[in-house]
Amino acid sequence: MKYKLILTGCLLWSFQVLSAQHDRKIQFPNIEGYYTLKCDFHQHTVFSDGSVWPDIRVQEAVKDGLDAISITDHLEYQPHKKDIPHPDRNRSYEIAKNAAKNTDLLVIHGAEVTRSMPPGHANALFIKDANKLLIKDAMKVFEEANKQGAFVFWNHPNWTSQQKDGIATLSEMHKELIEKGWLHGIEVVNELTYSDEALDIALQNDLAIMGTSDVHGLIDWLYDVPHGHRPVTLVFAREKTEEAIKKALFARQTVVWFDNMLIGEEEYLIPLIESSIKVEKVAYQGKSSVVSVTVTNQSDASFILENLTDYTFHTFGDVVILKAHQTLVFEVKTVERLTEFDLKFKVLNALSAPKSHPEISWDIKTR
Repeated sequence: MKYKLILTGCLLWSFQVLSAQHDRKIQFPNIEGYYTLKCDFHQHTVFSDGSVWPDIRVQEAVKDGLDAISITDHLEYQPHKKDIPHPDRNRSYEIAKNAAKNTDLLVIHGAEVTRSMPPGHANALFIKDANKLLIKDAMKVFEEANKQGAFVFWNHPNWTSQQKDGIATLSEMHKELIEKGWLHGIEVVNELTYSDEALDIALQNDLAIMGTSDVHGLIDWLYDVPHGHRPVTLVFAREKTEEAIKKALFARQTVVWFDNMLIGEEEYLIPLIESSIKVEKVAYQGKSSVVSVTVTNQSDASFILENLTDYTFHTFGDVVILKAHQTLVFEVKTVERLTEFDLKFKVLNALSAPKSHPEISWDIKTR
């Protein structure tokens, strides 16, 4: 009996390990007309101030089920240059690109422009040659990046090392960059921080909403994977190609997932939430006027839903947590038996603007 218990325990442990390995893959459904692509566009390696070789970033991304990444090593800041001298700033991208060649992961050519404020730090994606961005004049760097067709976004605008109050604020230089069309996005999430002010800047200036890990060490250590998750930019693209991702970024077709919070414009945020929650079954309980509505969450986000209808629930209060990949039964007291009714919720762990939570509704048919 003792050995059976030990064997059972070992099998259970093995199952838990396998489940954890599976669970770390980030999962969100597609929305109508678009693929939902999981992306991390801000990561570092030993070719700037990171602690890992570029192929590790590829391996981490594959384990996390990402569709696209960018290695954005600092152009100007090179603390490891005595140990890893490299005059070619494209080298980390080339190594990562080669490491990903037998995978489904897209590696996008990028680099981080590293300056004091203003303009601070910015990432340029889809560049052709990082070496040509080594220009002293900051405005000319942005001009060159745009000549290369780059998508450029402002990194960690709330970083206290450059913004002591932690409040993202547009400088005159940033306003000029936006006016010239040389700045296209802004990080509302960077590493472990979120910025209401950056989200407001994005919405007021038609900038793409971005969220990144900005990882320097190991993803697993920084985000306690698989219990936690890295921030990602969910890009809604027509197909899984670099060109389609680039087009979607310029069109601001993004939602950020960070610490179980979804952040984005309602045009894409609401379809993502509605695609994530599927109504599976509807049936009245016997001859009562209590109807069971069975729903399944098809995403990695656990939704915190506040009931906005006049109906009350038989087993829940007005705030319900629908956990990731959970099937849940809402027992709705409709007072009288109806053939059709609406359930409406505010999604408390989603933001469409600072302090603004989107609303979703389900058209429930009982026949």
